Amino acid sequence: MEKIRKTLADSKAARWTALAVVAFTMLCGYFLTDAMAPLKPMLEQQLSWTSEEYGLFTSAYGWFNVFLLMLIIGGIILDKKGVRFTGKMATILMVVGTAIKFWAISTHSLGEQTWHFLFWDAKPQVFVAGLGFAVFGVGVETAGITVSKIIVKWFKGKEMALAMGLEMATARLGTTLALATSAPIARALGGVSMPILVALILLCIGMIAFFIYCGMDKKLDASIALSKVGQPVVEEESFRLHDILFILKNKGWWYIAILCVLFYSAVFPFLKYASDLMVNKFGIDPEVAGLIPSMLPFGTILLTPLFGNLYDRKGKGATIMIIGALLLIFVHTMFSIPALDKPWMAFCLIIILGIGFSLVPSAMWPSVPKIIPDKQLGTAYALIFWVQNWGLMGVPYLIGWVLDKYCITGSYLLDGVPVPSYNYKIPMMIFTGLGVIALVFGFLLKAENKKKGYGLEMPNIVKE
Repeated sequence: MEKIRKTLADSKAARWTALAVVAFTMLCGYFLTDAMAPLKPMLEQQLSWTSEEYGLFTSAYGWFNVFLLMLIIGGIILDKKGVRFTGKMATILMVVGTAIKFWAISTHSLGEQTWHFLFWDAKPQVFVAGLGFAVFGVGVETAGITVSKIIVKWFKGKEMALAMGLEMATARLGTTLALATSAPIARALGGVSMPILVALILLCIGMIAFFIYCGMDKKLDASIALSKVGQPVVEEESFRLHDILFILKNKGWWYIAILCVLFYSAVFPFLKYASDLMVNKFGIDPEVAGLIPSMLPFGTILLTPLFGNLYDRKGKGATIMIIGALLLIFVHTMFSIPALDKPWMAFCLIIILGIGFSLVPSAMWPSVPKIIPDKQLGTAYALIFWVQNWGLMGVPYLIGWVLDKYCITGSYLLDGVPVPSYNYKIPMMIFTGLGVIALVFGFLLKAENKKKGYGLEMPNIVKE
């Protein structure tokens, strides 16, 4: 009987160590992604930004990914050049973009003039900070799809959904830290730019961590090659550009992509404004307003691996996504009701939203390899992230514009400086609407799975 040769991925210690290293890199990236969210009142106070300018800056995350197709290009590079090359490129872009963003927020050299950009007039500081955020967005999104493919590489046929859940949970820890600590850091270090400097230092460490992972990935490839010695050589067909058409013709892929953009557009842009919501609706001090929203990603840290493990062992991936969408609708509907304005209510709703935010990603990302072949997987993830970036770019600006146009109710004093106060009812209704449409696509995905037999309701772990 032929001896079965093991690869490095068959070692539990090796594959979980690899996961820990790349997950730490993503934690550093997610810290910067949400570091500005609790600082909106300080930006209005110290830099005289408006809600629309804040929304424009926040939308910059997707500028290059959406309009220059950088994320799709990153996916193609990933499928052609592999995870090591693509990951190194992505982490370098994250560091460069953050450095630009820090300089823009901290400098006084941009003056008081106004620049015109496409359809907007805004401060040069807003545009340059947005440019840095856009470069960072290319890096962190490309890193995200790279890490997804890394997890498939190490965990396919094993604890894949649990691994993806743990990676997302670790990354969300970065969001939790950003929401909880950015305002205190800015106060303690004397400037709204200081949390960005902290994020820049973290990203440099995260980049070094990924370079360390690359050594492990080389050893994995070597062990895979060794395990195939003496076996018939099967030429694996490489990715070709026309394979994009195969992905785009896949109805199941479209349902996941649309569900993704709707769901994430109702969560991530909400987090950008959640601290301000706590100040304006629930009367919480701006310095600690980020603590309640930070409970959302903290909840996902605990629950996403749990739900991922459930998917690995019991299946029901499409059903899990539908339940998550229902929770999303409930929470945003409750936030839109003016009478529900007690801080304890906000805390409870954030916890429920955290449960919903744990359910959908824990099932959505591990479902993609069941629909798309490995050789197209990087591009499939990239295309999903590209669709998602339309929402991450457009919804924050829409919310900022709506706040300035329809929701200003007066002003309050922040350290003696008047800043606007807002009624968040209309923005929360917008988020609710996104959740309702996401629910529809959840049911469509479940019907398509039943029709095509993708196995989304089946367990991920293959029993030997």
